[in-house]
Amino acid sequence: MTRIFDAQETAARLSYPDLANSIRDVALARSSGDIQAPPRTALPLPGGAVLLVMPASDGDLAITKLVTVHPGNAGRGLPTIRGEVVVTEASTGKRLGILDGATVTARRTAALSLLAARELARRPEGPLLVVGAGTQARSHLEAFAEVLGVSKVFVTSRTRAKAEDLVEHARELGAEAEVVEGPQETLSEVGLIVTATTSREPVLPEGVRDGAFVAAVGSFEPEAAELPPGLISGSAVVVDTIEGAREEAGDLIRAERARAFRWADAIPFEDALQKNERPTGTVVFKSVGHALWDLAAARAAFSR
Repeated sequence: MTRIFDAQETAARLSYPDLANSIRDVALARSSGDIQAPPRTALPLPGGAVLLVMPASDGDLAITKLVTVHPGNAGRGLPTIRGEVVVTEASTGKRLGILDGATVTARRTAALSLLAARELARRPEGPLLVVGAGTQARSHLEAFAEVLGVSKVFVTSRTRAKAEDLVEHARELGAEAEVVEGPQETLSEVGLIVTATTSREPVLPEGVRDGAFVAAVGSFEPEAAELPPGLISGSAVVVDTIEGAREEAGDLIRAERARAFRWADAIPFEDALQKNERPTGTVVFKSVGHALWDLAAARAAFSR
């Protein structure tokens, strides 16, 4: 009988340091031809929701991730993201386990961002500004505090109560933290910024601090954007995958339409990892998610 891991059991198998290392290995192995991950299937659902199906394999493991995203659930007191990751032995099809999909998504996305910050940010130790106060905001806070040693955090969110809850969690982790009314209050101070919202319009102004690192992880639809074109035009842009970003990174699609960005200037993450020098100036790391990172999570969870 295939074992089903709940959220707590899944998290226990996916430590942020191990996840970051697994993601790095998978990213650097993309060009070898040993890893396969076709474009994900996205099926629109009523009310702006979406069903996502993502398979991948490295020859040893094969995974299929099934996720539903319902932005309206926040107002219903229900989870925004639900899903499962089925992990199988590639050579036999033997089911090794089913991981909680929402937990995998939250933790591997945060691990991806912290890996990017560790490799690309000028000031990876912070201070950190988190825009949003949902699941992704929480996982990014945890990952950055645990692995990067961030000790000062600012949180802003449309919902004050959620921002206060996240600040309290940051304090429990040992960080100095406070709620701010908007990003403008902290942009002259912070070196790390994470936008983790469902907003369809930009949540950051153009004028971030020179040399800041911005991880934009909330939007993954071509018509939604957390970052304005002016911010993108003045930054080095690194994307988790070119193919995913071209289809789903509304921040970059809008910037291209405004002639503030060219796809030829986007740096694939695996290329950025191989460079000996960090980018100069402000860095925007845009991720929309990919089955590659779910495969990396499966490799970490079922390491041999």
